[in-house]
Amino acid sequence: MKLITVAGPPSSGKTSVIIKTIIALGLPEKSVGVVKFDSLTSFDHQRYNENKIPNQTTFSGKICPDHHFVSNIEGAVEWGMKKNFSILVSESAGLCNRCSPHVYGILSICVIDNLSGVNTPRKIGPMLKYADIVVVTKGDIVSQAEREVFAFNIREVNAKATVLFVNGITGQGAFILSRYWQDALDIKTLRERKIRFTMPAAICSYCTGEIHIGERYQMGMVKRMVFDDA
Repeated sequence: MKLITVAGPPSSGKTSVIIKTIIALGLPEKSVGVVKFDSLTSFDHQRYNENKIPNQTTFSGKICPDHHFVSNIEGAVEWGMKKNFSILVSESAGLCNRCSPHVYGILSICVIDNLSGVNTPRKIGPMLKYADIVVVTKGDIVSQAEREVFAFNIREVNAKATVLFVNGITGQGAFILSRYWQDALDIKTLRERKIRFTMPAAICSYCTGEIHIGERYQMGMVKRMVFDDA
């Protein structure tokens, strides 16, 4: 089974790109599955069900989405193997832009919205910097010059990535992306593999439910600003 990790900011068009790419693959029905990692809520399962794509959704809740991902991705692979999928897609929202849901040796994709601002690629962390492919959506709404500047800023952050423009509505560009999916590595397990970057770290009193403000309530890992004197 091939595993593909797809990440990106919320509402960047990840689900649309995944669905259009699965259609472009032309594989038999129910041979591609999706596991959606989200934080609080998601309605993407409705779209996957409409397209008869097997899927599972899980919510991190009060836990860091990255920690939730890395704790469950091996189980997701085992589920995909039991279902005899040819391809399993992991979809992660990348809610804090510091997420690192990519694994060494596994085809990694970051989806980013061309309407989010030309400087947005520079504001996104490991999920873009360490991706193999950066998919740009909604490029049909902006000018050619804006697309080129956006792509330039992506390459400034990740010079090795392949940059593809995909239209989540018409599916234009999804066929090219599907070719990359077909060339992805076949695996049986993720055991002993490593993620491409460390996860966000926070072990403090607020992690365990503290809600009071004040230094005496703050313990563990705390990062403080240094302010100029008035």
